[in-house]
Formats: sequence, structure tokens, C-alpha cells
Amino acid sequence: MLRTLDIRDVLLIDRLQLDFQPGLNVLTGETGAGKSILLDSLGFVLGWRGRAELVRAGADQGEVIAEFDLPTDHAAHRILAEAGVEADGELILRRVNTVDGRKTAWINDRRVSGQVLRDLSETLVELHGQHDDRGLLNPRGHRQLLDEFAGHGALLADLRGLWLARSRATKALAEAEEKLAAMRSEEEFLRHSVAELDQLDPQPGEDAELDTKRRRMQAAEKIRDDLARAFQILGLDGAEGAMGDGMRWLDGIAAEADGQLDEPIAALGRALNELGDATQGVERVLGNLDFNPAELEAIEERLFAIRGLARKHGVTPDDLGTFAEELRTRLGQLDAGEGDLNRLRADVKATDAAYSDASAALTESRVEAAARLDRAVMDELAPLKMERAVFHTQITEGDVGPEGRDNVSFTVATNPGAPAGPLAKIASGGELSRFLLALKVCLSQNTSGVTMIFDEIDRGVGGATADAVGRRLARLASEGQVLVVTHSPQVAALGQHHWQVSKSVQDGQTLSRVVPLDAGERVDEVARMISGDTITEAAREAARALIEQK
Repeated sequence: MLRTLDIRDVLLIDRLQLDFQPGLNVLTGETGAGKSILLDSLGFVLGWRGRAELVRAGADQGEVIAEFDLPTDHAAHRILAEAGVEADGELILRRVNTVDGRKTAWINDRRVSGQVLRDLSETLVELHGQHDDRGLLNPRGHRQLLDEFAGHGALLADLRGLWLARSRATKALAEAEEKLAAMRSEEEFLRHSVAELDQLDPQPGEDAELDTKRRRMQAAEKIRDDLARAFQILGLDGAEGAMGDGMRWLDGIAAEADGQLDEPIAALGRALNELGDATQGVERVLGNLDFNPAELEAIEERLFAIRGLARKHGVTPDDLGTFAEELRTRLGQLDAGEGDLNRLRADVKATDAAYSDASAALTESRVEAAARLDRAVMDELAPLKMERAVFHTQITEGDVGPEGRDNVSFTVATNPGAPAGPLAKIASGGELSRFLLALKVCLSQNTSGVTMIFDEIDRGVGGATADAVGRRLARLASEGQVLVVTHSPQVAALGQHHWQVSKSVQDGQTLSRVVPLDAGERVDEVARMISGDTITEAAREAARALIEQK
């Protein structure tokens, strides 16, 4: 419920604070007094697109503050949570427009965008009138209105879930088909590469091992001749043999040398032992250098094959085994792909069938609800002196979506046999107002926590018809809050709270004022609406009668 509206320096208003109440609130005043400024100001703080120039002449900025009561179960809480705004029972919207056109908005002192205000406004306020393109005249919202009238919340929740499952299954199938098509385009490459890798069967670390062997064999060719010559010089045919002969000669004469050869003979023995070790070591190396030239060729051939495949596939030699396993996996997926596609196709078929059944059930329920809504609106039109008019909720098949496949639009024909068409195009101003009111009365059963505003919805009607309009507005207000801008005394008389809008010139400046009326002032205002500028006692009596009969 809208509690207060505080306006500062907006158009013809310098400072104004209105304290609204539950029930039917009426605003009256002469044409041009500034009633539309109130709606412009409220629309501004709610983020609606309206006049570009709102700042009062001579002021630096205009400001509007709107305060709402917010029950714990109000739909606005979801939008506030998404915007990161906390609200505990009270909601304060504030928006400023500077003279250079910059607009800034806050919700409970937290800076927000105009879009957040607009999203929030749809849960707070409904505006209905001849120029309304946000509410009942907007065909994009007619399906939602019908669903609310029918109580389709559970059906819609189930259908949205089925739509999501259907969409996921369809997406999974499309992705699998695309992936399988891509794999099929490389099937020849996969099969050839796997066969090539399986035939070579490279092992981790094999590249380094083969490279070491190859280097050793290549080095052996270069040092073998020198090692052989060194072995020959060190061996029995060389140094070892000569030293052995020298040892034998010294041993033969040692006894005659009186011990003088003992030390040389011992040293020579030690040298022979060391020379023997050296000779054996060289012989061992020579033995290790023995290899078959064909073996070197085979090693080089395999090493080059491994490195060639690694370059071909852009991996290291040690990763060839892992890469081969990846290719085998992709090949396995390709071979199993058709089976997966059949399973995914079955999922799509099943989810599509479930969605179609639920969508058909929702369509059937909508058709039944549309008939009930048509009857209810027609019942409301008779007291509004439109008993010959025809209201029809048209349901046609449209594109499938999360809320079904139905397009819904409210159509009217002002006379039997006349062509039906959209509300805004077929009905005249007065007729349109009464159509909107009748429709709103029928749809109001599901309205919760929303302030309804009717802008001159009684235009073009009077007498008993205006009284019927007022009584329906009062009925709407009985469970909530309704604000009505009206020129009808019958409607004004039924209001529970009454404000008068007037315009005056002060110090050469035109200003609009809005004041609450007490019981006596209400009589005079309703009398003015009956008789015009000159209020007669007869007009006052008529006004009292209208007010008392409510």
C-alpha cells in the first residue's frame, strides 16, 4: 500500500506531502489544476518513462519520495533481494532529477538503477486508464492475467519444469550430434593414427634409452681403433710382456746382488699388478664396444619413427602412449555414438511428449477459464450500461515456450454482430473505461498488496452509470487501496478519503496545491462537481445525498 507521496520542486508543485489511506482515495479538481502532475510524479519515482522536463522552473532539482507498506509475503521482496536491498515492512523510494536531466534513484537509501525501479513498480502499483499501456491494455500481459484468474500457478510451475527438461534434452541431443559429426569427419585420421601408434607401441622413457644406446654406438666407432692399439701396447705383446721378461731376469740374478734388487723387484711386481688391471679394464671396454652395425641401424630407425610420430601429433615422445589412449577413447566414442544418439533421441521424444500433454492440459484449462472470465465480464458490463457489448478472451496457438503454446488477447465488440478487436482499438474513450473497470473487477480476486490507480476511468459517463463505476471502484478498494482521479461527483461521493487539487498564482508563479477535505469541504467539492463554479444550496443537498447513500 502507498503510504505517503512527498513531492518537491516538480512541475507546478513546490512542496507537497500526501498521506494516503487504505480503501478508496479520490482526487478531484478542475481541469488543468494539476491532477496529472501527481501521476507524473508517482510514475517518476517508480521509474516509468514520462515527461523529460520535470524540474520546477527556478529550482536546481526535483525530488519525489514514495513510501510503501510491505508485507512479508509481498512479491516485491524477490526483486529487492536480487538488487541486494533490505526491506523490513517499509519501503522508501527516492528519485531526484537535476535541472540538466540527470536522474538518480535510491531504495531504502541504497542506490539503484531505473530498471530496478521499473521492475519493482510492477509489484507495487497498477495504473489503469485510457492511455494505459502497462496494464490491461497491453496484450503481452493478457495471458498472465488469464492464468492468475484461473489459478494456474501449479500447472505453470509443472510446465516450466517440463519445458526445462525438454530444452536440456534437445540441447544434449544437438551437442551429441554435432560432436559425433565432428568425430566422423576425422574417423579416417583416428583409425589410421591408432593403428600406426599401436604398431609402433612406444613406451615411456624409450626415446631417452634409445638415444643413449645410439650415442654410445656412434662413439664406439670413433675410439675402438685407439683402444685396440692401446690394448696391444699394454698387453703380453707389449709392455706387460716386456715387464714380465725384465722381472724374470732380475729374479735370476737377485741372489748374487746381496739384496740390492729386492726393492726394485717389489716395485716392479706392484707395477705389473697395476698394469694387469689397466689391461683388463681396456679389454673390458673393447668388449663393450663390440656391436652389430645392423643393431645401430635398427635403433636409429625406431628412434626416428618415435620422434617423427611425436612431431606429427604435436606431443613429446614420452606422451605418445597417453595420446594413443586418447585417440582410442575418441574412436570408442565414435563407435558408441550412434547408440548414445538413439538414447538421447528417446529422451527428447519422452520429454516432448510430456510437455505436449501438459501444454494441452493447460490450453484446455485456459479455454475453460476464458469462458468463465467472459461471462464474469459480461455480467459486470450490464450495470455499466454496456449490455449490448461483447467481451471475448481469444486464445490462439502461438510459439511453444515455458508457459505453453497459447496466445491470449482480450477483444471487444461494442455491439452484437460488430467486428471484434483489441480493447484499445475498438472501444471509445468512455466505453474503454468501463471495459477496463469491468475486467479489473473480475481479475481483482488475485490482486494482493498492489495499489490500483484509475486515471479518469469514469470519463464520458454520468448518472446511474457513473454510480455503477464508483461502486465497482469501492468494491475493488474494500480489500486494498485504490486511487482515483475523477471528474464524476458520483464516484467522488463514494470515496473514503478525498483530496482536492487546485491551482493558484503566488508572487507571479503558478503553483498546484493538494489538500485533504473534511466532511463539510467534501460536500462543497462534490457540489462544485455537480453545479460548476457557483455552488447552490440545491447542489449541496444533492452532494449530501450522494455522500450519504454510499
